[in-house]
Amino acid sequence: MSEEIERDVMEYDVLIVGAGPAGLSAACRLKQKNAELEVCIVEKGAEVGAHLLSGAVFEPRALDELFPDWKDNGAPLNVPVTRDDVYFFTSESKATKMPNAFVPAPMHNEGNYVISLGQLGRWLGEQAEALGVEIYPGFAAQEPIVEDGVVKGIVTGEMGVGKDGTPKDSHVPGMELRAKYTLFGEGCRGHIGKRLIREFELDKGVDPQHYGIGLKEIWEIDPEKHEPGLVVHGAGWPLNLSGSGGSFLYHLEDNQVAVGLIVDLNYENPYLSPFKEFQRFKHHPKIAQYLEGGKRVSYGSRAIAKGGLNSLPKMTMPGAVLIGCDAGTLNFAKIKGNHTAMKSGMLAAEAAADALASGGEGGDELTAYTEAFKNSWVYEELYASRNFGASLHKFGTFKGGALNYIEQNWFKGKAPWNMHDTTPDYAATKPADQCTEIEYPKPDGKLSFDILSSVHLSNTGHEEDQPCHLKLTDSSIPIEHNLPKYAEPAQRYCPAGVYEVVEDDAGKPRFQINFANCVHCKTCDIKDPSQNITWVPPEGGGGPKYSAM
Repeated sequence: MSEEIERDVMEYDVLIVGAGPAGLSAACRLKQKNAELEVCIVEKGAEVGAHLLSGAVFEPRALDELFPDWKDNGAPLNVPVTRDDVYFFTSESKATKMPNAFVPAPMHNEGNYVISLGQLGRWLGEQAEALGVEIYPGFAAQEPIVEDGVVKGIVTGEMGVGKDGTPKDSHVPGMELRAKYTLFGEGCRGHIGKRLIREFELDKGVDPQHYGIGLKEIWEIDPEKHEPGLVVHGAGWPLNLSGSGGSFLYHLEDNQVAVGLIVDLNYENPYLSPFKEFQRFKHHPKIAQYLEGGKRVSYGSRAIAKGGLNSLPKMTMPGAVLIGCDAGTLNFAKIKGNHTAMKSGMLAAEAAADALASGGEGGDELTAYTEAFKNSWVYEELYASRNFGASLHKFGTFKGGALNYIEQNWFKGKAPWNMHDTTPDYAATKPADQCTEIEYPKPDGKLSFDILSSVHLSNTGHEEDQPCHLKLTDSSIPIEHNLPKYAEPAQRYCPAGVYEVVEDDAGKPRFQINFANCVHCKTCDIKDPSQNITWVPPEGGGGPKYSAM
């Protein structure tokens, strides 16, 4: 640390950053291995589950291993999948249902459940606390402690700092949380994980990570239209016009459905708005038939890491491990990452517990985790689907989908080829003068809505008298470079209305950041064509407060 600040220091055997499926599973496994271990989780959300968002169709394989008696213990897996429908949307009014035999094998969902990840996260948090894990929600891990090339823990963010950067009367400096091993489970594009990948060169020799932005709403619908366990996936319109991705509609319990759109962030047209694509998607008759007459009750958005095996960095460094989506373990072919995140956390926990049990003092590199991961079913899954995303990127939704069907159903994931996509998503953005501006329909207030009313449903809140947590490396770039070259896409790729180009008193364009709207999706950190925006955590507890996403 360059500045001398007197901080409280707490020490643990294992420190876990992030109370998501990876972090919570790791904590539980650590205490199962050795109840005497001192294990701590820090979570930036106001409570466990507040920042968790996923589709989600959940594969219980890792949960079966972690808690074989989860059914008896009340895990919130109440809706088994009853039917899979997969559509190719050919236009704004037409769709072709794919015969079951032509659906890629990883997309079949027999034995899976439609869940709320937030509810599962809260349940896992209860199990962790019952095992003796200390969980501190509302504390954001701000930066790593790295000494002599070894990760020794993290420093939590300061509380009570004003907009101008000066301490307020309520100021509390961040604490040092030190540990023999630190597991980073921050989720997709974790800000510390991103920094460690760069500083320890963990991504050397692998493809750049690729991302999508997932937008999701929860609706209460007419009971006569509700079919618990129905899973609907789709591809094509509206994204075949200007990008790629996919859609979902999952029937939960209590007459609720989750509807969403995933937009691959390698899209070229800077005029594309993922939020507005999602809003018009809901007007397609195959989707509208369920939503009409219903009520939208929640909204959220989150980036997902979908590069798969070929983008997976080295996950270990002295004293620390990247787990779950902080590393990028999502299986995009299955459109699932919660079970793989859980398993990666469990494997890291076992490696750390074994190292400590053998008398280790920590600080070494847990190479046993690397071997265990390569011998696990997670690696087997990721290897089998290694070409899935690259196929779609290179050949488009239809041809790429056909190639994936051949690879998954004929070759069973063991095709004799390996495809790579080495263009980072931000670099795929074309100049505005090479693209056509997209005209989006106005929201009707029944199926489609404006962005601010949507953010309201995410229960997002931040202390407004604090420094902006969206950092510009060069404040001149948005107006002087991105605006003339790319029509400043931040005002469209952000799903929360954070970024605007407005006129100042002299009538000149000015870049405005409404950071209080931020739902922590990280899209700006990923898609900015100049890589000028860095997302860091705001004051702990800020952001969305999802109840059942």
